[in-house]
Amino acid sequence: MTRDELEHAIRASCDIAGDTEVWVFGSQAILGEHRHAPDALRQSIEVDVAPKNHPERTDLINGALGEYSLFHQTHGFYVHGLPIESAVLPEDWKTRTIAVPGGGREPSTGWCIEGHDLAASKLTASREEDYRFVRTQIVEGLIDPEVLIQRVHTLAIASEQREQMTMWIEINSI
Repeated sequence: MTRDELEHAIRASCDIAGDTEVWVFGSQAILGEHRHAPDALRQSIEVDVAPKNHPERTDLINGALGEYSLFHQTHGFYVHGLPIESAVLPEDWKTRTIAVPGGGREPSTGWCIEGHDLAASKLTASREEDYRFVRTQIVEGLIDPEVLIQRVHTLAIASEQREQMTMWIEINSI
């Protein structure tokens, strides 16, 4: 995915949801902070979004822009509307989001999850693809492991999971 495609997804999501803002919280939120993120971080053809002011309109996004939709067939990527609550995010994450204008005739903004918050959220999923994503963020110097550990400690998760995540970060930061 490219930054232009992300902006298109933001614009289309706002249009469909009748909202001027969406949260962008999947892996492609990385493009908010890092317009030219490494290819390894831009492999997904899916953008996870939630309407900020009209969360009840999430299903409209899936219907019009989701997987196998005409939008997906036409553009080669799709938008997955999800409630923002489906992501486990660090405390105060909203204060660190990065605004990405969608462009177009109508105002539209995608509020992309900041890199450390995105990494912490990815680690809670415990999937191999998410570990690779976070490892790449660390190796490429896009996030600071110490800041990531601080963010992990603000997640509303079990202490055992927090400890495992902290050990994983320490091991993969060497």
